[in-house]
Amino acid sequence: MVSRLKIPLLLAPTLAVITLFFVGGLVLALSQSLGYMPIIGRYDLNLDAYRAVFGRVDFYRSLWLTLWIAGVSTAVATILAILFALTLRRAFRGKAVTTFLFQLNLPIPHLVGAIAIFFLFTQSGFLSRIVYLFGFIRDPAQFPALVYDPYALGIILEYVWKTTFFIGIIILAILHGMDDAYEDVARNLGANRWQRFRYVIFPFILPGVLSSSVLVFAFTFGAFEVPLLLGQRFPSALPVLAYRAYTDVDLNARPEAMAMSVIITIVSAALIFVYMRLVKGSE
Repeated sequence: MVSRLKIPLLLAPTLAVITLFFVGGLVLALSQSLGYMPIIGRYDLNLDAYRAVFGRVDFYRSLWLTLWIAGVSTAVATILAILFALTLRRAFRGKAVTTFLFQLNLPIPHLVGAIAIFFLFTQSGFLSRIVYLFGFIRDPAQFPALVYDPYALGIILEYVWKTTFFIGIIILAILHGMDDAYEDVARNLGANRWQRFRYVIFPFILPGVLSSSVLVFAFTFGAFEVPLLLGQRFPSALPVLAYRAYTDVDLNARPEAMAMSVIITIVSAALIFVYMRLVKGSE
């Protein structure tokens, strides 16, 4: 009896914290999105906040921009991660140092990366001044707008820089656990490099690619600090739009902020469901 309760008791403190902060926060957000805010005299549950959100033009523009940022950055980071992992899988001089450098940015916060992108790629930043110094442009303002631009290139660049290595480490770990005999058999049967990747390596790493890319997409879809620092004012990413509504001095804007947060949560949960279906289909 004691042995069966050992694991639940050991997990109880962690589960209590998760339940309190995650489930409690989710319930609070859902209740406020439905208009329940006793602090300002609102007690009736309704869908007014959701109607208001879906009736806003800026919501759809922000939603599209957020999907663009998350989709492009995840796709580019996944492709680069696969290429890097396949390269680091091979033995070459300096592999240990290169692998160390490959993992170096993992503990760096996204906010630090965003600040670095800001100082490097703004039209008055370090790179524009270097290009101007060498005479490639006549004025630093001619440097391409990569920050506060309508295509969110600065935001995408930061996410690609940060998440490529996260996905790559997962893929590299899977590749290190792969038996080279499968690839040797394919080589002996006449398969070229692309065919070996397509029919041997890629199916083996596919679950890791799917899991890591879904995590990256969900994170970039819901994160607000990088779009807040590097994104334009309008349209802004959906999490930034929700954050600005949440910090509005008028508490009547709080239900709309929570409604947008719930929508972001639903999209993230849908991604997890899609991932589970894809993994099940790839088995």
